[in-house]
Amino acid sequence: MRKVIAAVLIPFTAAVVVGLAVLWPGGAPPHERTGVGFDRQTQQATVTKVDEVSCKDVNASGVPPTGDTSTAEGSSAQQQENGTCKKATIRVDTGKDKGRTFTEIVQPDQSRQLHEGQEVVVAYEPSAPRDLQYSVTDVNRRFPMALLAGIFALAVVAVGRMRGVMALVSLAVSFLVLTLFILPAILQGSNPLVVAVIGASAIMLAALYLCHGLSARTSVAVLGTLISLLLIGVLGSLFIGWAALTGNTDDNTGLIHGLYPSIDMSGLLLAGVIIGSLGVLDDVTVTQTSAVWELHEANPTMGWRGLYRAGIRIGRDHIASVVNTLVLAYAGAALPLLLLFSIAQSSVGTVANSELVAEEIVRTLVGSIGLVASVPVTTALAALVVSADRPEQEPVPAGAGPAPAPARSGGRGRRRKR
Repeated sequence: MRKVIAAVLIPFTAAVVVGLAVLWPGGAPPHERTGVGFDRQTQQATVTKVDEVSCKDVNASGVPPTGDTSTAEGSSAQQQENGTCKKATIRVDTGKDKGRTFTEIVQPDQSRQLHEGQEVVVAYEPSAPRDLQYSVTDVNRRFPMALLAGIFALAVVAVGRMRGVMALVSLAVSFLVLTLFILPAILQGSNPLVVAVIGASAIMLAALYLCHGLSARTSVAVLGTLISLLLIGVLGSLFIGWAALTGNTDDNTGLIHGLYPSIDMSGLLLAGVIIGSLGVLDDVTVTQTSAVWELHEANPTMGWRGLYRAGIRIGRDHIASVVNTLVLAYAGAALPLLLLFSIAQSSVGTVANSELVAEEIVRTLVGSIGLVASVPVTTALAALVVSADRPEQEPVPAGAGPAPAPARSGGRGRRRKR
């Protein structure tokens, strides 16, 4: 059985390496910036001074407002005019205009208020008049996010020790494959599905073997993950096409399609389904494989059928928790959208039929089917491999006496005293 797995995984690994070499991009193709959304030049800046001024005087002076123009639904122009605004002076800290200052007005009902000493991100538009070239777009959150990442890394290493270190290394490898291969290759016009399959396979091989070592146990988990990914790819391709999902549902995907019309947006949606399912699949397949191995260690006389039945009982509990987790994760990400539908008092059928929600439903159900299928597939493979490696012992006939004790490595077995 191990030879069969090796005969599958070795050509598969070679194909992944060849695919990486053939499709490896030289970098994302250049384009002219549109100045819309994320496609803007940005610099780091600091709020150096904040003064309170009358909104009426500010509106009369014509000083431009801050880039964050979000206002409360119930606010009126009269309330804004009579309120107290803030006049913020911002200093540019990076780029060719380092040290340059500009002024922006923050309305009292805006969701983001600026304060002195705050680090912000500013957008730069060179074609605009000089007074309007810079505008605040967001808050600089690098330090708290870096601190949180450091705490996460320390927690992983403290609990996982060397296994935790290798998990962080595999996480770094996954990030590199995503940023250096998958994203630039898709932008260069390669088929998103092919790129996602090759990239996800490379991430799977690196992550599993780095974290769990080069062993038959890991190879079984790799093969179970591969079979499940193929099922997810087939089902995703079928139902995305059948449901006529375009993948172009919001401003960000519309901007991508406008900048790179050659990208297959429905293929990009399918690629996201495959990559998004990979992390949970790894968890399920590794857990099931380890469970079968430990069951065999506890009872070496158990055959592959007994191992499969015991392993599948563990897998049923795993399925129930993982599927619920996956559904809740997608629901949490789409919670603002679901709130909008609830406010509009739309029926469940109307909400589910909209492309925004239908994408998430297809993504969730296709990924969940792959997760469910991975349990029996991986459990069966693990049971076959571990029982073939150490077959069950033959029962001893009555009256034949005890079976001879196996000789220990490195020494002779002791004779049993009569």
